[in-house]
Amino acid sequence: MSHELETIIAGRKLKVEYGKTGKLSNCAIFMSYGDTVVMVNVNASEQPRQGIDFFPLSVEYEERLYSVGKIPGGFVKREGKPSEKAILHARAIDRPIRPLFPKGYRNDVQIVCTVVSVEQDNAPDILAMNGASMALCLSSIPFTTPVATVSVGLIDGEFILNPTVDERDKSTLNLTVCATKERVMMIEAGGDEIPEEVMISAIEFGFEACQKIVQFQEEAMKSFGKEKDVPVLYHPKEEIEKDLNEFAFDMLKEAMYITDRDERNLKLKEIKEKISEQFGEKYPDDSADIGEVIYNLQKKIVRNMMLNEHRRPDGRAFDEIRPISCEVGMLPRTHGTGLFTRGLTQVMTVATLGSLGDVQVLDGLGTEESKRYMHHYNFPAYSTGEVKPLRGPGRREIGHGALAEKALEPLIPSQEEFPYTIRLVSEVLSSNGSTSQASVCGSTLALLDAGVPIKRPAAGIAMGLITSEDLSKETVMTDIQGLEDFFGDMDFKVAGTEKGITSIQVDTKIHGLSKTCIRDAITGARKARLFILDKIKACIPEPNKEMSPYAPRAYTMSISPDKIRTLIGPGGKTINKIIDETGVKIDIKEDGTVFVLSVDGPSATKALKMIDNLTKDVKAGEIYLGKVTKTTTFGAFVEILPGKEGLVHISKLDVERVNKVEDVVSVGDEILVKVTDIDNQGRINLSRKDVIQEQEKEKEQ
Repeated sequence: MSHELETIIAGRKLKVEYGKTGKLSNCAIFMSYGDTVVMVNVNASEQPRQGIDFFPLSVEYEERLYSVGKIPGGFVKREGKPSEKAILHARAIDRPIRPLFPKGYRNDVQIVCTVVSVEQDNAPDILAMNGASMALCLSSIPFTTPVATVSVGLIDGEFILNPTVDERDKSTLNLTVCATKERVMMIEAGGDEIPEEVMISAIEFGFEACQKIVQFQEEAMKSFGKEKDVPVLYHPKEEIEKDLNEFAFDMLKEAMYITDRDERNLKLKEIKEKISEQFGEKYPDDSADIGEVIYNLQKKIVRNMMLNEHRRPDGRAFDEIRPISCEVGMLPRTHGTGLFTRGLTQVMTVATLGSLGDVQVLDGLGTEESKRYMHHYNFPAYSTGEVKPLRGPGRREIGHGALAEKALEPLIPSQEEFPYTIRLVSEVLSSNGSTSQASVCGSTLALLDAGVPIKRPAAGIAMGLITSEDLSKETVMTDIQGLEDFFGDMDFKVAGTEKGITSIQVDTKIHGLSKTCIRDAITGARKARLFILDKIKACIPEPNKEMSPYAPRAYTMSISPDKIRTLIGPGGKTINKIIDETGVKIDIKEDGTVFVLSVDGPSATKALKMIDNLTKDVKAGEIYLGKVTKTTTFGAFVEILPGKEGLVHISKLDVERVNKVEDVVSVGDEILVKVTDIDNQGRINLSRKDVIQEQEKEKEQ
């Protein structure tokens, strides 16, 4: 049986259709908002997966280019691996949903969101996030807490719910809020230096807007949702819990109170060896349970230490930042480098400047076709002291790179101010908490070192949270390290400048964040950010005046748009000749703006002159140094500019009478000529005689 339900959100119809398609899926729905449609299918395995210590949830966001009336580019005319944006959207769907599943649930769950129709005013990713929650709620999978998602913009001080394309272009804020009936589950934001109070108000606005969508999902569950399966939840054996608690709790507590990380890890290794010796024979087939119990005991000790004893594992105050150091210019041949160290977290970012032709071309569902600023993030195994195969970037690397890119994007100068393509690569050298925000700091250093005139320096920090089981008690902390992230409840990343916030990303492991927690995290992050910015400014207070000698120099000139074809030439012959002769890079915009990029000043000067000669108009009365290309009985043809040729009549070759053209000039000679006139057919008439007479007059004077 087919079911439909609809409501109105921000003046547009939000509708769910259930039972029409995907008969073999646990639940398949069509979720639509305006003309944007996302198909969501959710399924779960019948039995829990054995021998794992995590919830095996996978989320896929499938972009279909037919949804926007496009055929994929390239030789293979079908969609391939997910785009970076698709991966980011899949991560955004996963983050608010994962904590709402029952603790100990180990069944494989897959959510597949397929974008099948896109109206640009209604973002498919926001719809997919609502669709994923709706499909899970309607399914028999044990997911019972609806989570809603909205987008919030800011125009002229007014918050806009689910802004359209035009509104997004005008907005200084791009905020995504995911919330249940009671709490905020996820925040993702990018903004043009948004003040803290404005950001807090925007999040509260988004939370309130989510409530109508939560009610919509609850109504659908009551009307046509499936009966929920009774989940089989993993829990370690009680006997193992009792034995390990009695044997190891005091030892583990002593170890977890050691502030030095290396010393603590060494002690933990000794304890685990003792546990293995003591219980290896008694529980030979229960290594997974033993590992889980050890983890739970460590978690209990650390959380009690912070929440009830008000002490952090490394002894810092709750608002204290680890020691920071900044350095620039370490790599001699790169265009800009920054090394940022915070405690045992260390990131090196390298900036590279390229021509505007180096922009990244995008083949996606949005209106954006290219981007000239890119940030990439690498997280090798050695950054945590591990040995693993080196692979391409995973979802985490792509997500962290995009977050740092978002943090710095509002500060990047415009193409007119700085005509370069900019690529930043952050290499994580050591990881002990919040490498993504360290990469924001390292990237700021690299941009300043490269001489990029950014609006202001930016910095980022990660805030953490510890709560009681019933969420009645909570403690927010600044600059979380790995252990606090591992055993804590929140990773609240905030980046920005001294003026305001440029990005936020919030992950939580509990059933949401209170308004007080959000406010404390944002205000605490500002205090920390200003402290880090002082460290950055002490290292490099402003962009370098001198760029690296190995960085290309950009030169700009304008030509008439109708001269672009002349400059390019048939099949690109003319422009390629200039490039071959000078070694420069040339980019041409539709408005006639020409960008020349060269590491060699004389080469750029030569290229600019060649372009000018090719594209400037011949003017009557001006004198040119031309080259004789042909002689006839009635005169000589002279090329005064590339592709621009005129006739010097025999009577205009000299002040004296000329009987034969070849008596005065030959093919290949360079002579000064004056343009006497240009006739209605564009033919150019030249005179050598006029130039000689003018030169003689100047001598007499």
